[in-house]
Amino acid sequence: MNDRAEHPQVRTCVEPERTALILIDVINDMQVDGESERFARDALDAAHRIKGLKSQAKAACIPVIYANDNFGQWRSDFAGVIRHCTADDAPGKPVSELLHPEDDDYFVLKPRHSGFFGTTLQILLRHLDRDTLILAGFAADVCVLFTAHDAYMREFGLFVPCDCVASVDAEANERALTLMSRVVKADIRPSDELKFEAVSGGPPTGFS
Repeated sequence: MNDRAEHPQVRTCVEPERTALILIDVINDMQVDGESERFARDALDAAHRIKGLKSQAKAACIPVIYANDNFGQWRSDFAGVIRHCTADDAPGKPVSELLHPEDDDYFVLKPRHSGFFGTTLQILLRHLDRDTLILAGFAADVCVLFTAHDAYMREFGLFVPCDCVASVDAEANERALTLMSRVVKADIRPSDELKFEAVSGGPPTGFS
């Protein structure tokens, strides 16, 4: 069984030219039986940090990829999913509006939990020549966890900033982060402690 030192893609510092930011289910209706209001509130806190993370990543020329569930909208494209999740009656509307994709972002629609299952994500990452991923989004104990697992199996280096994920259950969120750190060797330090290696060879820069 590999430990952290043996995994070929463990990273201690983000190298922008090797990295992609994957936003998992951030366009989200957050329709959860009995928990929608609390989940949407917790997710909104994380969404503000994700927005800052995205801005810093784009400033470093790191591509941003939305890996998003279709939430049962099987006849919809991504634009249709966005309309569904920003409807007035969607609990996730504030999060979905805050993290609305930009024209130069990429996206894949996923039919199940993992961003890799049944999608073109691995092919896109190969096209972009990326072997390190920053994962952020919802929920940490389900779709982020499944995506992290599949990324690890494909030997991607992983960062999962602990303040850029949320789950329906706060304890499950913490357990998922612990699991990702221990099992798939993810760096889970908060986004404001994540360091970028300067492409020019200068000192690392941090998220602010």
